[in-house]
Order: sequence, then structure tokens, then C-alpha cells
Amino acid sequence: MELSEIYQNQEVYNPKKVNVSFEIFPPKDGDISMLFDELRILKKYNPTLVSLTYGANGGTRSFSIDILRMILDLEMNAMPHFTCVCSSKEIIEHYIIQIENMGIENILALRGDIPEDVNVCNFDFKYANELVKYIKDRTTLSIGVAGYPEGHIECDNLQNDIDYLKRKVDAGASAIFTQLFFENDKFFRYVERVRNAGIDLPIIPGIMPIRSVKQIQNMTSMARIEIPKTLADIIENHPDYIKDFGIDFISRQCKDLIKFGVNGLHFFTLNHSDLTSQILDNIK
Repeated sequence: MELSEIYQNQEVYNPKKVNVSFEIFPPKDGDISMLFDELRILKKYNPTLVSLTYGANGGTRSFSIDILRMILDLEMNAMPHFTCVCSSKEIIEHYIIQIENMGIENILALRGDIPEDVNVCNFDFKYANELVKYIKDRTTLSIGVAGYPEGHIECDNLQNDIDYLKRKVDAGASAIFTQLFFENDKFFRYVERVRNAGIDLPIIPGIMPIRSVKQIQNMTSMARIEIPKTLADIIENHPDYIKDFGIDFISRQCKDLIKFGVNGLHFFTLNHSDLTSQILDNIK
């Protein structure tokens, strides 16, 4: 089922409930058996999508095909990530053929992180909107793109970031999946500004369960994400309580987003089912 169908017909997957989707990534050790077990647990929440990342320079792209097959074998809807940095047109075309032959209907088109050694890269595509247009012109795939409620870390201001989003939408995107955030007011204001820019696509908030202080520090070092005072106080004064606090904090965040009327919730699971499951049990 394509993105436009999923998020315009919420009765299809979760009657009277918000749609949920999950992001996973290829395990570094190459063993997908544990990931299979985690996905089997998450399947009971009837996800609309399971999205799959791959590494910089497409380093795990071949391995990703095996995981996509696993997702499909579990009878779940797969949405692989495409990153254009370091991807040639030939690589993208080959990958598109593979996933279309598997019956996959949706992809998430991203620029991706620029590696330190750019000499190893092919730059047929410089920006995500170029990749979106290239795929849209050649396939029937439904294309998701990224949104940044607090702005991309490389962008000088949020309005410019929304202008870049508009380019991706005009190139053929069908839905927007946001970077994680901890303050819903920032998301609400972002949605308002996106709508004012003439963009009417579904905007799916990215949700990150909180597992550890180190995890939060890593996230905020790589992206523009503000930590609210209540969470900052726990990090500073009660770090051993961070997981329990995080379950409650993110559960309340999700309930507030559902009340706002979001089209779905997209969980960055980090290949674990436990925290995501507890949060979903809390908000059902």
C-alpha cells in the first residue's frame, strides 16, 4: 500500500487508532536473527510501514535487500531508504529495479551524510530533491522525504529549510517523515509553517524512545534537537532513572501528538522492541 493511501485512510491498518511505523537498520555484525525476533514482537502493533536505513556510501545496500525480504516474509510493508550522497545514477537504477521486483511500493529519499573522504563519492545527485525527481520520473514508487521541526543542522534558518522541503515536495514526494524532537510545540509550529508554505502532505512525527544519557548526547551532537528542561534535569541529576523517565515522557509526548491529530507516529526503534512496545501499550 502506498504512502498516500496509508495516511489518507487511517481505518485500513489501525481502526480508531493512529498509524504507527518503525525504523530499523542493518546490524553491524551482519546477524539478522535478533532483528527478526524484535520485528516479530513489534508486528502485533500492526505497523503501516517498517523503514530500513543503510549506511553512508551505500555500504550495507546489498545486505539491506536480505532484510527487506525478511520484512516482507513477516507480511509487513517495507520502505527502504535511498540516500543520494555517493550514489550514482547506475546504482540507484539497479536498486530501484531490485525493490520494484520485490513488490515494494514506498521509499524514503534522503540526501544522506557527506563522508569525510568525498574523493570516494560520485555526486550525480547533490540534493534530495534531485533524487526525488529522478525516482518519480522513472518509477511508480511512492516517495517519502525528511522534515526537520527544528531545522537541519547544516541549514542557517528554519524558513530556508522549509524552502528546501518545498523543492522535495514539488519534485514528487507523497509524505514527510520528521527528525525526532522532544518538544511538541516545536512540531506544532513547524506544521503551521509548512502549511503556510503551501505544503499539504501528511507530516509524520519521528519518535525516539529514550534508552540512555549517552544516546541522547549522541543524537544532539549530530542534529539540531533541543533538550527540554525536565529532561535536562534528569540527565544531570538522575541519570540512572533516564529509561523509566523516558518511557513516561515519550508516552505523554505521543498522546499529545495524537490529540493534535497527526497522521501517524514513526518510531526510531534502534533495533529494539522493548521501549517502543511499552510506549505503545501506554498510549493505546
